[in-house]
Parts: sequence; C-alpha cells; structure tokens
Amino acid sequence: MATFEFDIRHLFPQPIVKVTSTLLPHTFHGQQQQALEATAKISAIIDRLGELSANAQKLNKPITTAQKLRQSDNQVVYLMADVAKGSERGDEVVGLLKIGTKDLYLFDELGQARKVDNVPCILDFYIHDSRQRMGLGKKLFETMLNEEKWNPVKCSVDRPSEKLLGFLKKHYGLERAIPQANHFVLYDGFFEHEKSSEKVTELTRSRRMLMTNRHSLVNEFNTSDSFLILNSGFPKNPLATRRLLEPDF
Repeated sequence: MATFEFDIRHLFPQPIVKVTSTLLPHTFHGQQQQALEATAKISAIIDRLGELSANAQKLNKPITTAQKLRQSDNQVVYLMADVAKGSERGDEVVGLLKIGTKDLYLFDELGQARKVDNVPCILDFYIHDSRQRMGLGKKLFETMLNEEKWNPVKCSVDRPSEKLLGFLKKHYGLERAIPQANHFVLYDGFFEHEKSSEKVTELTRSRRMLMTNRHSLVNEFNTSDSFLILNSGFPKNPLATRRLLEPDF
C-alpha cells in the first residue's frame, strides 16, 4: 500500500473518494487555505499511486499523474484508502481507478469502422499487491460503475494488463474481445444498442417505402381512365372503393 508522511484521514471520510480536475475529493468542505493543502496532498497521493500502477504493469512512465488530471476536463480518478481498518497513522491508500471518455474510431464485430463519441474508457486500475484477492478491486470498480451509470460491456479498456483482463472475465463475464487497430480493448456486446437502432431504422425505412408505394398506387387508380371504367361496377362510396383497392397490411 502507499504510505505518506501526512495524515490522510480527513481526505477520506469514506473509503472511496472521487477526484476530478480540481484535485479535491468530492467530499471536501473547507476554506481556501484548507483546499490548497488538500490539493497538495491529493496530488502526492495520485502521483504515488500512479507510479505504483506503472511499476506493476512494467510501464516506462505513469499513466496517471496529478498534472494530467488537472489538465483534463473529462477524466476522473477514484481513490481507495483503508480507513475502515483504523490504522493509527491513517496513511494507507490501497487502490486507484482512472476513467474518462474519448472519441474513438472502432471496428465492430463485422469489421466495419465506426466513429463513436464519448466512449467510456478504463484508463488505469491498480490495487496494491498486499490487498488483492480481498474484494477491494470489485468494490472500487462497482463504486465507479454506480457513480458513472456505466455498463461494463459498454466500456473500452486502454492497454489492459493480464490481471485486468482476468478481473473483467471473472467478475463481469467479459471474454470475447472485438479486434481493434488501436490499443483499446472492447467486448462483444459493445455495439448491441447500435445494431438494434440500425434494425429499427431499417424497418422504419422499409415501412415508409411500402406506405409510399401503397398511396402512389391508390392515387394512380384515382386519376386514371381505367379507374373510371373499373369503378362502374363498384359501390359509389369512395371509402368503400378505396378499401377494395388498397393492399391489406
């Protein structure tokens, strides 16, 4: 876990806090001087957890830093501390989850390229080795999903580690990946809503074409000499005549 020289308990009134570009936990309440101190501490926490995550994934540099978060308006970091354990120092931070949205060019199951806006993205995920297999990762991930109103199958994952792939398979049944040309991983079911919308659109288009042809046929009979000849043996009621001529759908 990450330990610090300062007491973090006032930053974590609950085990998981949400941090945006303000670099303040969503639970923070205080004056300007207190905000500056909290920002400095949160920055140190994010930078340290980002380094630990990068080391665990064997990356050359961290994905997550306080500076990157400050400069982004569409990314969020969730931090988890072991406040429930009642540490005397209260300085144990055990997990980090960084998310955001991106506009991406993606391939669907049929290999068709699509531009998808505001794709939910999992950008960085880390639980300290000493706290893994204790349900903390699932708790952190579920907190994010509930807060953001996201569905796991609708998320893309940026450069996932083998551990993260195993986590998604174990807890959410995500296994069948759709091959992509970039470094994002997404799963079968990601485009399900789009395919349903396309089917509805196609059905609506077909029905409109049928209705157009239907009314064109009726109008042609109504304005032609042949209709006048045919109509001589039909009832004089125009509505009754139209019902006889119109196709039955």
